[in-house]
Amino acid sequence: MSPNVIRLGVVGLGVISRFYLAAIASSPRFELVAVCDPDEQALAGYHVPAYRSHRAMLDAGGVDAVLVTAPNDVHAGVALEVVTRGLPVCVEKPLAMSLRAGLEVAEAARARDVALFTAFHRRYNSNVLALQDKLAGAAPIAELRVRYLERIEDHVGRDRWYLDPTRSGGGCVADNGPNALDLARLFLGELTLESVRITRAADLDRQAVLHVRGTAPAVVELDWSHPGETKDVTVRLTDGTVMRADMLAGYEEFKGSLWHEYTGVLHDFAHAVARRSAWRDGGLAALDLVDEAYRREGA
Repeated sequence: MSPNVIRLGVVGLGVISRFYLAAIASSPRFELVAVCDPDEQALAGYHVPAYRSHRAMLDAGGVDAVLVTAPNDVHAGVALEVVTRGLPVCVEKPLAMSLRAGLEVAEAARARDVALFTAFHRRYNSNVLALQDKLAGAAPIAELRVRYLERIEDHVGRDRWYLDPTRSGGGCVADNGPNALDLARLFLGELTLESVRITRAADLDRQAVLHVRGTAPAVVELDWSHPGETKDVTVRLTDGTVMRADMLAGYEEFKGSLWHEYTGVLHDFAHAVARRSAWRDGGLAALDLVDEAYRREGA
């Protein structure tokens, strides 16, 4: 093994883990050395040490960094233990279930001088990147819209925890909101929340519309009851030009775009590991907006 290879342990082997595992397998920067999941069946077939407890995996040693793709309600707790042991961590969004918990993890990462990385896979989408290229040298953005629409039951597989608001964080705002808000931030810089409307069923966020503002106003539309799947970014420029990035275009396989997006995630995580606590991303910014959306909607 090359001394430059990062030995990676993966916590959580649910519906998203296969995209991470494929990206690890194809990356010259990472080697999978351990996996962890409380479900013993999920651990079958791996040719690396397998653990039912992340603490047991950490106690065994031999990992240089950890990737957390467990249910949302354990992200912060696992990440906190990882960074407290002096290891960098890549956390599937959302970073935490609350801004307070996210800030605690961030402070611990700074104290131990390790990277805290939040995986916003949509910012690596090829069609999103192509839209960024087209905007270079174009007129300024006058307004932006991000749509993140799907029927959540079609996407969760065996991970039924998504449908439990106490585990997902609330629903579409907590889970899909960070990805969609990160895209708005990618194009418009730091965001402030102007208004929010959330529609619930059985206490689960099923639809939401968030109005935010960065260098221009933006509307973020979220839906967990949408027939089919629509995920796109549309910009209108000050000269009237309209441009759109369809995140699913060119990827006919269900969830097909995620293969290359998670390759992008790991590429940047390698840079984050090297930068240690100097690394900054939008994990806390997205969590702050989600936290404010729930507080403002509740008020």
